Amino acid sequence: MMERISLILKKLFLEQPRRGKTREAQISPHKRNAMRSVPRISNSVWTRVSVILLTIMLAGCRMSISLTGGTVDARAKTVAIATFPNNATLVNPQLSQVFTAALKDKIQAQTPLTIVNNNGDYTIEGEITAYTVNPAAIQGNDTPAMNRLTITVRVRFTNSFNEEQNFDQSFSRYADYYSSQNLSSVESALVTEITEALTDDIFNKAFVNW
Repeated sequence: MMERISLILKKLFLEQPRRGKTREAQISPHKRNAMRSVPRISNSVWTRVSVILLTIMLAGCRMSISLTGGTVDARAKTVAIATFPNNATLVNPQLSQVFTAALKDKIQAQTPLTIVNNNGDYTIEGEITAYTVNPAAIQGNDTPAMNRLTITVRVRFTNSFNEEQNFDQSFSRYADYYSSQNLSSVESALVTEITEALTDDIFNKAFVNW
């Protein structure tokens, strides 16, 4: 590749005098001699220039790959995502599987990383720490008009290439529903909504660094 870049550069610059020969015939002898006195750059110099440019290009490519709103180190190939156990007091039996699958889908869809079970270039692990239902709004007769389902997860992220990006942080999201509704009738839709928001937050923290 370096030889190819060198040839392209030499072709672009060393052939310029040839393209100007027809114009040179129209220039006065004095100006023509002045032009010819300007030293041409040797092939070895252009080779050095091409090497420098190639080095800059490779260094830039190594730093990161831009994604849809995020970046990944170009050296990174894999991400290990462990199953998030549900340690909440109120347990939704499907939440651990649903949340872990949603997080994997999010990262797989928006990064070129391959998901592995362990020893990834990136590691994401943690646990579901809270799953609560509380009143969100009160009516005039002191009965709740809306209830709020809140899910909290603790996430530990490890970047094997840059430890400054590592974090151990909790993320919380919620969704409201009418108090007249039975939780079991809307729980699946609420969990999907909250999980989507949580995985967005985790992805942004890990790969967008807001």
